Parts: sequence; structure tokens; C-alpha cells
Amino acid sequence: METFESLVRAEFAPKSTYLNTASNGLLPARTVTALHEAALLRAEGRPLTSLYEDVEACRAAYARLAGVPVGRVAAGASVAAHTGVIAASLPAGAEVLTAEDDFTSVLNPFHVRGDLKVRAVPLERIAEAVRPGTALVAVSAAQSADGRIADLPALREAARTHGARTYVDFSQSAGWLPMDADAHDYSAAVSFKWLLGPHGAAFLVVPEDFGGLTPVLSGWVAGEVPWDSCYGPVAELAHSARRFDLSHALFTYAGLRRSLDLIEELGVAAVQAHDLALADRFRAGLAALGHEPVPAPGSPIVSVPGLGARQPELSRAGIEVSDRAGNLRAAFHLFNTTADVDRLLDVLSG
Repeated sequence: METFESLVRAEFAPKSTYLNTASNGLLPARTVTALHEAALLRAEGRPLTSLYEDVEACRAAYARLAGVPVGRVAAGASVAAHTGVIAASLPAGAEVLTAEDDFTSVLNPFHVRGDLKVRAVPLERIAEAVRPGTALVAVSAAQSADGRIADLPALREAARTHGARTYVDFSQSAGWLPMDADAHDYSAAVSFKWLLGPHGAAFLVVPEDFGGLTPVLSGWVAGEVPWDSCYGPVAELAHSARRFDLSHALFTYAGLRRSLDLIEELGVAAVQAHDLALADRFRAGLAALGHEPVPAPGSPIVSVPGLGARQPELSRAGIEVSDRAGNLRAAFHLFNTTADVDRLLDVLSG
């Protein structure tokens, strides 16, 4: 019988102590194989039908992870593009509430509009900062820089009280933190971090009635019958969230399908328990060394002020972490072990 440990060890064999999933997740072996096979289809001139099937399999798998019907999921290329569609839907003068120093892809499309009122507050105050007249609250479920987790239930309740919509970026939590995308008007996530996929795919979840969004970036894949929508204006947009699809990076979805399979086989709850146990071990070790990380309980992302400058040294030692604004950021995921934690602590103690 396969266990969590045996499944993971069959898929990953990193050549470094890799603690940088908040930047890029490692690719499982099954994903690498699928990418190679997809490339051969093109190289050998064979039909690409199976690659389009992979797109729909990924859409369905993400819908299951997000807890929404598949008809509410659009497949695109980046969170920034999805944010841009939402930003384009807002009337001039609308207020958008954001968290200070959130990831740029969640923020910038609202700023470049030039005619929206974008207000930023500390993450811990975002729920209490919703007020009458707030049109939209946009926030990451887990902060990229330091792993702090937004109080999404409180935010959703405050938004309902004041008639605001919510937009949540799950890029730093999808794959280890259970999602409840149905609790929010819009949400998005990229595939190449905790979901362990290649670059080039990002999902958008919209309401059943599309939440007032216009598919301003739609092309032929957004048609109800895509292959009948290749020439001239699209006569009939898809009746589902697929109307917000962007042209698909087919190789990416071929690989991502296998990555999502693995996440589902392991179970998000088991991944979460594994990741958080390692992060807590690291936090305890840091305390013993006299270091205090940014408070981010319940997060596998640990950010340590003042140690970011040691990132090049750690990389030379075969330990991959990130330097974020002077903070050392370590991110623990399913392929990591207690030995990885202890090796990082050992080098930091030197």
C-alpha cells in the first residue's frame, strides 16, 4: 500500500536542499515525463487532441480543490491577467481595498487604471477597513513575502455587511491550505508554486452569473464551440467561465494534469500537516538560535528578518531559499524532510 512518504519519494529526487516553493515548486517525475511526451507530439507531427483534453482535466481538478463547480473555473496564463479582467469591470471612482505590500499581480492592474480609488491597509486590519462604498477587496490568502495568512472568514463577513465583492489570490496557499473559493466572488491561483506545475497556467474562479465581468481578453478558445470560433468575432461566448479563458499553453497543462493528480492522491490535509510540522520545527530551531521570524502561525512560509543577506552563502552550500527585502524566506513543502530543516539551521548557526 502506498503511503504519503512512498508517493513523495517516488516523485522527487532534489539535488539540493530546496526550500523555495514560495518562488517555484519542484516538478514531480510524472510531470516531467508528461512534458517530454507532449513535446514529442509536436516534434513528431502527431495530433494534439490529448493536450486539449489535459486542459479540461486540469480545470476539473482545480475545481475540486477549490470546492466549486467546474463551470466556474477559467484557465488562463497569469494572476495579473485575471486581475486585469476584474479591474476592467469596475466603474470609474470605485474603491478597491488592498493589503499593504501584497504581491504586485494582485494590485497593479487596479493602479494602472488611473481612475480607481485604491486604498492599502495592513493585512491584519483589512477586514475592519471595509466600509460603505468599498466596491472590492483584493488580497492574497497567504502573503508571498512572509507567509502571513489573511483572516478570510472575517473579510468575507465584512464585505457582505458593506456590499463589497471579494477577490482572493490563492497562489501561495493552493495545494497546502484547503480552499473555499465559493466563499468569495472571484479568486485566482498560479500553477507553478504549491501545485507543483510548470509555468504558464493560472486559474480564475468567477460567480455563476460571472459577477459583472466582461471577457475583454477572450479569443477563439472562449467560444462556446472553440473550433467554430477561429475567424471573425466570436459569435457565441462559452456559457461557462471558459468565456474568460486565454489561449492555453498546452505543454504546461499536460504536465500540470499529473501534478494535480499527485496533490489529490496525497490529499491537501495531509500535505498541510506535513508542511506545517516542518515550518514549526524551523521556527523552534530559530528561537534556539536567538532569531525571531515574522509572526505567521499556520503557514509553511517562514520569513526571518535580518538574514536575507545570507541567501548567496546558503545557495553555495546547496540550500535554496529566498531573500525578500532583507528577510530570509524559507518555504516547506511535501518533498522536504526534517533533515532539510536541520541542515538549514546548522548552516545558520555557523
